[in-house]
Amino acid sequence: MFGAALVASVMAMPALAQQQPAAQATATLDAIRARGTLICGVNTGLAGFAQPDSQGVWRGFDVDYCRAVAVALFNDPSKVRYVPTTAQNRFTALQSGEVDMLSRNTTWTLSRDTSLGFDFPAISFYDGQGFMVKASLGVRTARELDGATICVQPGTTTEQNLTDWARANRVTFTPVVIERLEELVTAFVAGRCDAFTTDVSGLAATRSAQPRPADYTILPDVISKEPLGPLVRHGDQRFSDLVRWVHFGLIGAEELGINAANVQEMAANDTRPEVQRMLGKNGDLGRMLGVDNAWLVNVIRAVGNYGEVFGRSLTPIGIQRGPNALWTTPGGLQYSPPFR
Repeated sequence: MFGAALVASVMAMPALAQQQPAAQATATLDAIRARGTLICGVNTGLAGFAQPDSQGVWRGFDVDYCRAVAVALFNDPSKVRYVPTTAQNRFTALQSGEVDMLSRNTTWTLSRDTSLGFDFPAISFYDGQGFMVKASLGVRTARELDGATICVQPGTTTEQNLTDWARANRVTFTPVVIERLEELVTAFVAGRCDAFTTDVSGLAATRSAQPRPADYTILPDVISKEPLGPLVRHGDQRFSDLVRWVHFGLIGAEELGINAANVQEMAANDTRPEVQRMLGKNGDLGRMLGVDNAWLVNVIRAVGNYGEVFGRSLTPIGIQRGPNALWTTPGGLQYSPPFR
């Protein structure tokens, strides 16, 4: 009897294992739809990526990803509530359900993808860690920072990368560790540290926000790979799929010449099979994601394609496409799987 019961129990386990992820997979989408608003964790304020304007309206590259997901779900870019998060509390906010997703310059790492219980649906921005100094310091390379004080945020890959790089290059430094980015930048500008280290995109954003950007130099050294992207809770597979294909939709639209101004015309008149599938004229790709088949038409109409999102927020502060160019451009890494 015991043996038969054990066999029956073991045979039942796969069915139970299938039921549990299925329940988890719809939890976030169901909650978002029930409340009628996407809750998106963003940076507390980083020029070009996430920052409220003079009217209090959140704008930036990461913000547009939040808007794009909201449009895919509700066909309304205003159906988002933005929750500013710091490097220290961002993961707790996502784990606890305070936010549905993070879209705030977060690096994809193995530990975050596993032990923290998160999923990175896509890489929206390829970056790397660098250093910025005051031009008056006369420093030309990072190795010249031996003995310097360096401003860095705690609880980030930046902090660990700095330690690893210094040890490997036999560079000594004194860290000035401050959690809030605004306070860290203030300390750097005030001269409490000789250098400031974070992702190169963050350095460019910080420099652009200064009254005299030319007074600051971003050193040529890039000491890490920082694949940045939106972040969701592990197990919410349907929601993760949607966020992933929102990104690929932005990339695919740029590659095929679809933009905010022409998306409706192309949906009506472009006969290319890939365009017809992407824009919901053939097939049921939207329904496979749990949204309307015209979801990508709505998204592109609201925020534009990837190039438009990038150009609107990041080009004005001096950030070049670089590896974030399309794969059809030399050095470009952004690539969408087929829409079929």
